[in-house]
Amino acid sequence: MKRVLIIYTGGTIGMARTSSGYAPQGDAFHALLNTLPELQDPAMPSWDIVDMNPLLDSSNITVHEWNTIGQMIADQYDQYDGFVILHGTDTMAYTASALSFMLRKNRKPVILTGSQIPLCEIRNDARDNLVTALLIAANDSVHEVCLYFGGKLLRGNRTLKYSADDLVAFISPNYPPLAEAGIQIRYNHKMLLPAVEGSFSLQLLTDVPIGVIKVFPGIQFELFQSIMTEKLKGIVIETFGAGNIPGNADALLPMIRKASENGTIIIVCSQCPHGTVVLGAYETSSALKKAGAISGYDITTEAAVAKLYYLFSRGLSSDEIRSRMSRSIRGEMSTQG
Repeated sequence: MKRVLIIYTGGTIGMARTSSGYAPQGDAFHALLNTLPELQDPAMPSWDIVDMNPLLDSSNITVHEWNTIGQMIADQYDQYDGFVILHGTDTMAYTASALSFMLRKNRKPVILTGSQIPLCEIRNDARDNLVTALLIAANDSVHEVCLYFGGKLLRGNRTLKYSADDLVAFISPNYPPLAEAGIQIRYNHKMLLPAVEGSFSLQLLTDVPIGVIKVFPGIQFELFQSIMTEKLKGIVIETFGAGNIPGNADALLPMIRKASENGTIIIVCSQCPHGTVVLGAYETSSALKKAGAISGYDITTEAAVAKLYYLFSRGLSSDEIRSRMSRSIRGEMSTQG
């Protein structure tokens, strides 16, 4: 029988009603899980559950918690066949992206899931998300960090939260689902990452200074000059369309040029969920490329931020980080590396 470890970090799925609203309740959640007949069915893998301490709403998850979750997986990696991480939806895509880089040479399914309605409520999406995530975590076809939600298994570093209200809360706009759960769970084997060779290891992340700037009409770039210092290790710029910026970017380009010369890594993503950044395709994006910015192609902002943390934590040179940011290392973008 396959063995799966459930790691509960907090989030809606395990919350209970309190006088102050929904809040994580570890003991009550454990007791509730033990009453679910689905989880005791012989068709289910054997499972254990551990809690992150403290349990957190996902809006409070930081690099520190990514390291904690990664370490919990690493400590038990040889004892289990797969892992299910129960997580709040607000930052689940960030955590999935971070773990995809941190868990090096990972050959086991690591499935993040959660819910929009707590398991304690009579009508909820938690039960199916949890049951299906456990079944996927016991499947030998999956060798990567994924996010399961609303009937679809998505590559973790390709996802973003799409809706705060719908039960289908996540999308993978630039990569197809790895599996779809209908009457049966149908795996898209061609899209799954193959098993890798070598020994598993964990790369803990250093909380280096990283920023995100979203371009908007009328943006006054000079207001950001104070943060573009040598202390800023990386910055993600969310541009229009395929990498375009306003024509009045006279203040931005010198800042980018200087930051790049100082070793700051500048990666350009698109505000459009679907599509690819191609610096130089339009005149308004050519200037970014000349100033030293890197094309993020179709990477999500969530994955770009996590990848920057990971590469800086490896102690690589600026040139090596720039090279790796422009190519896929965990299936996070549509370029070969």
